[in-house]
Amino acid sequence: MLDIKDLDAYYGGSRVIEGLSLSIETGSITALIGRNGMGKSTTLKSVMGLVKVPVGEISLDGRNIIKVPTYDRVKLGIGYVPQGRDIFPQMTVLENLMLPLGAQGKKQVIPDYIFGLFPILPQFAKRRGGDLSGGQQQQLAIARALVSEPKILILDEPTEGIQPSIIKDIGAAIKKINTEKGITVFLVEQYLDFVLEFSDSLNIMEKGKIVLSGKTKELETCEIQKILAE
Repeated sequence: MLDIKDLDAYYGGSRVIEGLSLSIETGSITALIGRNGMGKSTTLKSVMGLVKVPVGEISLDGRNIIKVPTYDRVKLGIGYVPQGRDIFPQMTVLENLMLPLGAQGKKQVIPDYIFGLFPILPQFAKRRGGDLSGGQQQQLAIARALVSEPKILILDEPTEGIQPSIIKDIGAAIKKINTEKGITVFLVEQYLDFVLEFSDSLNIMEKGKIVLSGKTKELETCEIQKILAE
């Protein structure tokens, strides 16, 4: 599905990632974890074409997309929810959801299953995005990314600043789109319990490199915690 090979990436003038190789299997929920400042978000931005990547390859279904503009990567089937969500606060919930359809020239219909995943959204369809709680904004951001019907959904810190009950709802929604819609999920996350519960595979990043990877259920939790605490 998504393969990163020998990647260097820069944020501003600093090299954040050096020689990174990572594969996301089709149909998986794969997590990238690590302490702050290790290059996790830069990895996601590299996949989206939002940072400078002078060296390496990023392949989607066998096609190297390293020189493909961000908007064309979305058209190829990558959905992205950045850290901070980036919803439009002055636009209504419905306007936020409709925006990707207009940008891609698609039929102006939101897939029904999205409202099933996040039933709070149709209730607040006319409410401005900026008036929603943090958890509701995250649900809106994920729903907006799904409107484009991506092959792979990339999430940067989906649980950040969200109350525990909503975290459970978001985890269940991610699992549902993965199992029922076949959407591959690649996420960066700090909340280890969330990763252990909902991911199939995980990778730990240290200073722009992967230091441990494997199937989530096969890795020792104590080993993961030790690396994250170092």
